[in-house]
Amino acid sequence: MKTIEVHGNHKSTILIGEHLENVYQYLPEKKVVIVTDEHVDHLYKDRFPDFPKVVIGTGESVKNFATVEKIIRQLIDFGLDRHGFLLGIGGGIVCDITGFVASIFMRGISFGFVSSTLLSQVDASVGGKNGVNFDDYKNLVGNFNQPDFVIGDLTMLKTLPEKEIKCGMGEVVKHALIKDQSMLSYIEEHSEKILNRDEEVIEELVYRSVKIKAEIVNADEKEKGERKKLNFGHTLAHAIEKHTDLSHGEAVSIGMMFAANASLQRGLIDQTAMDRIQRTLLSLGLPVSVDIGREKLAEAVEKDKKKHDASIDFVFLKRIGEATVNTIPLDELKRWIKEWS
Repeated sequence: MKTIEVHGNHKSTILIGEHLENVYQYLPEKKVVIVTDEHVDHLYKDRFPDFPKVVIGTGESVKNFATVEKIIRQLIDFGLDRHGFLLGIGGGIVCDITGFVASIFMRGISFGFVSSTLLSQVDASVGGKNGVNFDDYKNLVGNFNQPDFVIGDLTMLKTLPEKEIKCGMGEVVKHALIKDQSMLSYIEEHSEKILNRDEEVIEELVYRSVKIKAEIVNADEKEKGERKKLNFGHTLAHAIEKHTDLSHGEAVSIGMMFAANASLQRGLIDQTAMDRIQRTLLSLGLPVSVDIGREKLAEAVEKDKKKHDASIDFVFLKRIGEATVNTIPLDELKRWIKEWS
């Protein structure tokens, strides 16, 4: 097991390789309620600690206020008070919703996560971002609030569909591209083992990804500067998710190719770097393009949270392993999207 600490509004301990069955030793002596989804409950309920639980549906469509209301009503029925504790067991959607509910219930109670997907272990459960969608706006309503702990149980990755492994790898590659060129080399050298879920390789990638994200969050918890780099590839990805059934990681993969191309057009990286990024993504079975009208994508970016007035913060690559954030006119970004081939 490897441990990393995030220091935000309070200390959050990330436990990589710890097991769900050991969660008791990290829980406070308080009344605990579990929040999970139908799929995780079906697979792992026999491994859950013996606490009351709220089971929600699956998929992005449940990440809304209706689900928040459902959870709160059940917390009231369970008699949970401001001294209680919420334990989210699941992937990114469960973690996002659990953290959000815990942050507003009784004006805020403590919470922690047992992360069950690769995407969640390397990204969604780490860093203190909690939120829900509102209409067509992804994660529009939310807050920054750190969980007491995050358990990344690597054994739970064994039941993930192959698509979910690829989804998580989209975020892993992102971390390498913005912060660690040697990590990209490691991914290139071990792509076959990654797809075969080699436990040692996966643990190394989870650890290095969490370490990168923790360093960034420790420097900029509220996303005022450095943390914006974690949005590399996400501006177009959110637009793609709105109009396709691609997973978040698959959409991020395409978004990163678009952002890399924009970086090439600005003279920040060269064609060799572009080709390397594309080869890496393809070796992991990730898409690098999408067959969808560019007008639709251009319209969708207008609903991105990073937009302010007629401008938007966009993440470019200066080189593999180093990113930079520039504010550009929204019309310029929309033009790039329409011209992107």
